[in-house]
Amino acid sequence: MPGRRTLLVMSVAVGLCVASNYYAQPLLDTIAHDLSLSSAAASLVVTAAQVGYVLGLVLVLPLGDLLERRRLVCALTLATACSLALTAIAPNTALLLIGTTLTGLLSVTAQILVPFAADLALPEQRGRTVGTVMTGLVLGMLLARTASGALASFGGWRTVYWVAALAMLVLTATLHRVLPQFRGGAGLSYGQLLRSTGRLLIEEPVLRARSAIGMLAFACFSVLWTALAFLLSGPDYRWSDSEIGLLGLAGAAGAIAAQAAGRLADRGRTTLTTVTSALLLLVSWWALALGAHLLAALIIGIVLLDLAHQGVHITNQSLIYALRPEARGRITSAYMTCYFIGGAAGSALAGAAHAYAGWNGVCVLGAALALLLCLVWAATRRTTGGAQQSQAVA
Repeated sequence: MPGRRTLLVMSVAVGLCVASNYYAQPLLDTIAHDLSLSSAAASLVVTAAQVGYVLGLVLVLPLGDLLERRRLVCALTLATACSLALTAIAPNTALLLIGTTLTGLLSVTAQILVPFAADLALPEQRGRTVGTVMTGLVLGMLLARTASGALASFGGWRTVYWVAALAMLVLTATLHRVLPQFRGGAGLSYGQLLRSTGRLLIEEPVLRARSAIGMLAFACFSVLWTALAFLLSGPDYRWSDSEIGLLGLAGAAGAIAAQAAGRLADRGRTTLTTVTSALLLLVSWWALALGAHLLAALIIGIVLLDLAHQGVHITNQSLIYALRPEARGRITSAYMTCYFIGGAAGSALAGAAHAYAGWNGVCVLGAALALLLCLVWAATRRTTGGAQQSQAVA
């Protein structure tokens, strides 16, 4: 089990790294006006970050099974600081998308740190350790919006990226001092690592099923948070960037789900967390639809969706990390690639749905994705259910 200081630093690092991909979400309307973009075109900023993240998951994350992890993590956080600075100075849409894509590619540090923490933990405490680190990730995703909105109101949207770049520089120095040295034991070349990552999806039915479920859960999450800025800045609410960012605090309930799901996974209660989370995800879109004109319903929907999303995600990770301990980096790469493909698709579809049918179209899209997740769970439960329960307590 990693020490408390190390675990705290890893949790903060995961939060800051993943936050890099979410600063833009409450700023989309402001960025659209500044660069003369439509809402659908502005949503491509979020899509670009997620596409970059997928590329990083495929090309960078497997290196966690090959290279010394402290050095790799510090190199990636330093490079992320540079890409954030590039976004801050972007004079046009093209350079903005390049900077955003590079930030997404490099910020896979978060997904290197999560299995790193799992490797340092005792088997019977793995779910709790992953849940603790993932609390940092949840807070990073959600509080990034709050911080982003506040900073943008103070100094414009570019200030957000300058501050984020400085934070990553400080984080690099801190990680170098605190993290232990740890080298992966894959014993494979880089090319072999990439090929074996794809084979894991074929050979492991639990990984395959959980990747599909995670992909749909994150698609729902991205649909909400990509389209929300357009609803809140529109005629029904007319909120500023800082007010939109504050709504991210409502989603911090996902941190509670991360801790609870981790503990339940350690006890083998993965079916309970999956079923409960899937149903909450579906119900959340009913509340969000009412939220078009009712703030209380909107907040309830956000809380329910974030609880459900994190419940699914933490359960998935606890299960897949028990499959092959020597291949956790590649397992994470396979799972998170599918996960962020779902996120990128959700962001792109959200922009199109909002342009075509407004907030009602967004809610229909989200509910359809949640229903599909329930169907995937039902279809895969028989073939993976027993294996999942045994692995969760392994």
